[in-house]
Amino acid sequence: MNIEARPAPATWLRLREEPENADIAAVRQMVESTGFFSADEVSIAVELVEARLARGLASGYRFLFAEPLEGDDPAVAYTCYGEIPCTVGSYDLYWIAVRDAVRGRRIGHWLLAETEQRIRALHGRQIYIETSGRDLYASTQGFYARCGYELVARLDDFYADGDPKLVYTKRLSPVISD
Repeated sequence: MNIEARPAPATWLRLREEPENADIAAVRQMVESTGFFSADEVSIAVELVEARLARGLASGYRFLFAEPLEGDDPAVAYTCYGEIPCTVGSYDLYWIAVRDAVRGRRIGHWLLAETEQRIRALHGRQIYIETSGRDLYASTQGFYARCGYELVARLDDFYADGDPKLVYTKRLSPVISD
């Protein structure tokens, strides 16, 4: 089945902002399933969920989970984002992950657009995303470019020798109220 023939994410997924205890395992499984992240990175993704569960919004982490409309299956995708300390309206997208079994269904595009809407509603004006510059991440880099993000920085040998950090950004249009 080609992507165009697949149902839109909003027809079979719902969004949820509040993390639940079950999301600890779901996030671990999602992030591991991608094949992109080290064990340390997986642990960090889980720690952010745990921090939010323990401290609420005071943790600085906000989430958006995409889960099936029917049944009690765990979330299949999520974002984690937060306002960058000491800025006015600048947000980091810390994580976006889609369970490998459902990749290619435009869930990531939908989830990122929904995350942008929520940041805009919080009077966010700019989003920053960091990722690796390794060849493994070429699809990730292409995804950000297709979603309107601009590569604004490259820090060579940042993560390790031969593994640069790439920084993408997108300026958000302000919320227009009636």
